[in-house]
Amino acid sequence: MKNLEIDIETYSSVNLSKAGVYRYVESPDFEILLFGYSIDGGEVKVIDLACGERIPQEVYDALEDDSVTKWTFNAQFERICLSKFLGYEHGTYLDPDSWKCSMVWSAYMGLPLSLEGVGVVLGLEKQKLTEGKELIKYFCTPCNPTKSNGGRTRNLPQHDMEKWERFKAYNIRDVEAEMQIQSRLQKFPVPDFVWDEYHLDQEINDRGILVDMDFVEKCIAIDKVSRGSLMTKMQVLTSLTNPNSVVQMKGWLSDNGIETDTLGKKAVAALIDEVPDDMSEVLSLRQKLAKSSVRKYQAMKNSVCADGRVRGMFQFYGANRTGRFAGRLVQLQNLPQNHMEDLDEARGLVRCGDYDSLDLLYDDIPDTLSQLIRTAFIPTENRTFIVADFSAIEARVIAWFAGETWRADVFAKGGDIYCASASQMFGVPVEKHGVNGHLRQKGKIAELALGYGGSVGALKAMGALEMGLSEEELPELVSAWRSSNPNIVRFWWDVDSAVKKAIKGKTSTATHGVHFSCRSGMLFITLPSGRVLSYVKPRMGENKFGGESVTYEGVGGTKKWERLESYGPKFVENIVQATSRDILMYAMKTLRCCSIVAHVHDEIIIEADPRMSLDAVCEQMARVPKWAEGLLLRTVAISAKEKSFCPLW
Repeated sequence: MKNLEIDIETYSSVNLSKAGVYRYVESPDFEILLFGYSIDGGEVKVIDLACGERIPQEVYDALEDDSVTKWTFNAQFERICLSKFLGYEHGTYLDPDSWKCSMVWSAYMGLPLSLEGVGVVLGLEKQKLTEGKELIKYFCTPCNPTKSNGGRTRNLPQHDMEKWERFKAYNIRDVEAEMQIQSRLQKFPVPDFVWDEYHLDQEINDRGILVDMDFVEKCIAIDKVSRGSLMTKMQVLTSLTNPNSVVQMKGWLSDNGIETDTLGKKAVAALIDEVPDDMSEVLSLRQKLAKSSVRKYQAMKNSVCADGRVRGMFQFYGANRTGRFAGRLVQLQNLPQNHMEDLDEARGLVRCGDYDSLDLLYDDIPDTLSQLIRTAFIPTENRTFIVADFSAIEARVIAWFAGETWRADVFAKGGDIYCASASQMFGVPVEKHGVNGHLRQKGKIAELALGYGGSVGALKAMGALEMGLSEEELPELVSAWRSSNPNIVRFWWDVDSAVKKAIKGKTSTATHGVHFSCRSGMLFITLPSGRVLSYVKPRMGENKFGGESVTYEGVGGTKKWERLESYGPKFVENIVQATSRDILMYAMKTLRCCSIVAHVHDEIIIEADPRMSLDAVCEQMARVPKWAEGLLLRTVAISAKEKSFCPLW
């Protein structure tokens, strides 16, 4: 046996989508119902474990045999469930090194992240059965007790044997669909180094990160009291039964002479400065009530394992346009920043459950709880957190690709890229908190908004007007930035030309060390790292301005599979972000033995022995891979040796 294709169906009373698979399998009622498999592409068989059948010994042994490759779609789920089935001790799981995931393969090819979605796009003969969701709901999750079902809370096979037989057929069909996906994609294998990255990702997910659950519980309790107090104040001021209702609040505002199309965060913030004080107070209370900080605390509570660690927070290749990670469960990728100088004191009051003191000392309790979210993650006893962060990684990578030498000089000298950019744009020296310091903000907003072809709209979306810039000066800002970065602008349009040439001629092209090829109905962009970005069914189209554009199929902003439009600067954005991801992945491999517990964008969080050298971590992380010769990297490390948490990552 060389390959074992697997698909399982399971039951647990724990909500999988909220808790994640690691917590899911800890439920006392967790069990595997069906085990579908195929050996080396042979006949698909299903073992009815729920009805007493047993897995054949050779298959059972193969699960722990590293010489046998286990294939499945979303392999993490099967691997963790089977670890529980095999009796692994809590917190230990089957070694991921002999597991491969056809969902990762699909993502690598720019395809959807669902088995059903991939089947539709590839036009598979044996697509995932559409009735699968209904069968999973019936057999795999608890049911509501009713008179008609005898008051039971779970459906077993004997409650509907006809459905059960269909469920077994569904299990077989899933295995067949997974095998067909691999067959269709075999011309474009995932490189071994990417599988190694996946296995490292699984190691980090298996390790998890410790959560201070006493602190989390106190935050949830305090938030409940705070929300009740805010709601009462709003009810008194407005006489509304539910002032948190958009319809009721719009009606109240209208009755008071204020019309608004939306009650979004920006719209409410603008109204606060325009309306009378009594109405401003109501809107301020609404803003506080709208804070969703407690959701992350609730997510921690839902997903924490019995040993206090949250696992499974990172999805490998979650963003299949670039291969970047996506956040799951607690969503570390969008943690609020903390700017509180007295973070320790605020955390101490929360840990004591001292609501009255918090209310007295802090004007906005929801915001305070929001800023404390990061401190809920703690190292284990006798360990400390080290956070190593790449400095301005995307700005460095795009300058390296484009050969924008003045930027490289700034990075080489450890300069401030925002000041340097402003200086380059306006032709005067700019120093932070010094000479022409007021121009730094313009340099910053330009850097953040304009690197990938953005114009006035991008500046506005980045908050240029809120930062004090006027509408009239935005076009000049765009022109100044582009004039200061001619090589980056040239990079955009060289990539645009190379992509179009590849698609039109079904040929291969290259520019700036990046290779483009169009074949088998796919556009492939090969990065300097050797990793490939894939775009499905590319073709030439016409943009809204009547000009020539590139389109391809992918998951759009609506989360649906659709035809998307792109052009040079957008492809450059993909290339730069994907390369930045490869740099992070290289660093993670370099630090593999250092107990990485999490990573957020361009940061790596290590649960370290207190004796571990911060400088050594930075030095290792800043190592440049051979394929990126000439790229200047800089890392900044944060240690939490004096605290039981890391306040800054």
